[in-house]
Amino acid sequence: MSELKSVKQVFRELISSSMVAFPEARGSIEAPDAQGVYVIYSPRGKVLHVGRTPRGKKGLRQRLNNHLHAGSSFTLKYLDGHGARLRNGYKFRCVIVQNPRLRALLESYATGQLCPAHLGLGEIG
Repeated sequence: MSELKSVKQVFRELISSSMVAFPEARGSIEAPDAQGVYVIYSPRGKVLHVGRTPRGKKGLRQRLNNHLHAGSSFTLKYLDGHGARLRNGYKFRCVIVQNPRLRALLESYATGQLCPAHLGLGEIG
């Protein structure tokens, strides 16, 4: 299978995966401890952010927790540093992608397809 076909196939898996709410209280995020790609949605269903797990032992769970605790540019810039806002009706969906290249390609493809409100542009300040 061509690389582009693989990316499109995993994208379909991502957008058809179940939506999961961020926990309302200090509960644990229901996400895999594996590497992958995720999409964060507003309470109204608007795509806010597409991201991936470049590293980290706890994979998707760890990265989504980073957003809850203001450890990301998405939280700092889009939510003004208030990651706890995610506990108020925000949702995410994710897919496990072990291959680092496929993970990076999927994140880019999903970003282009979904046009999220926030892009991590690597800008300082």
